[in-house]
Amino acid sequence: MLNFFQLLGLLGSLKGITADSVASPCVLKLCEGGGAEMINKSNPQQFQQFSANFISNTDLAQACNFASFAPTSESLPLQRAEWIKYLGVYANLEYKANQVYNAVKENYLCLARVAASKASSVKPTVAWMEYNDNIWSFTTETLKMKYVEDAGGENVDESIGKITYNTSNPDDLEQLHAILCTVDVVIDGTNTSDPTGYTMSTFVENVGVADTSCFAFLANQSLWRYDKRLQNASNTLDWFDGAVSQPQLVLADLTEALFPTGNYTTTYFRNLAKEESVVNITADMCDRDTSTALEPTIIPCS
Repeated sequence: MLNFFQLLGLLGSLKGITADSVASPCVLKLCEGGGAEMINKSNPQQFQQFSANFISNTDLAQACNFASFAPTSESLPLQRAEWIKYLGVYANLEYKANQVYNAVKENYLCLARVAASKASSVKPTVAWMEYNDNIWSFTTETLKMKYVEDAGGENVDESIGKITYNTSNPDDLEQLHAILCTVDVVIDGTNTSDPTGYTMSTFVENVGVADTSCFAFLANQSLWRYDKRLQNASNTLDWFDGAVSQPQLVLADLTEALFPTGNYTTTYFRNLAKEESVVNITADMCDRDTSTALEPTIIPCS
């Protein structure tokens, strides 16, 4: 979760990473400049040179200089962001960590209040789903369902008979199409080895339907994916880094998806129905000193 380090201005102290790939411009810049090296995590001896090694997989054998850092183990957006306080303790930056978290929390809660006021008359129905081996599944993940609720939407999961639908089964396929005809927004979280090539045509083909006329979310151009920011060479999504530490940006994206204004540029979500392409993250996108703290992005809220 390298974005937490950036928010505290700790990239200058980052000397090694075990991740095969990263989705942060400034971390890429740091690695390319030799400021941090790629560490082979299969060789435990290499970790002895560092004062602290932060790990997210707590099932692994841990040396005395290992520290568990697992914000993605949390099921709520702000709980994930609050892990910056934990990191702040290690770096004697408790004040800065609390300052960042409070700014993120205040902005998130304000955006949620605004979204709730927009949803006072009608709540758009949202289907957050993914496809794998002929099976479409509606999410039951607390984090994703919480995001939808805080953005003023209603999860389709509360009204359907089951969670998974096999497109090879005619009855399942018919039921799936019937459900999709009732939703206003679809978020396609299908895992793919080629996010750049994943388009609306891919979705329609996976859904297995020839006539999409009853799908309001397509007529209203509201088919989304959260793979807008990625590092092309490795298909690494910033959704698993920056979006964890700054959930207010995710909420702002979803609010725009549910209640479109047309004057807000999303950060993590791209609209397949509008043929929106991905943003390739590169080192030259880092326009600041890597040792300078990254200020959290505060979305105007009124």
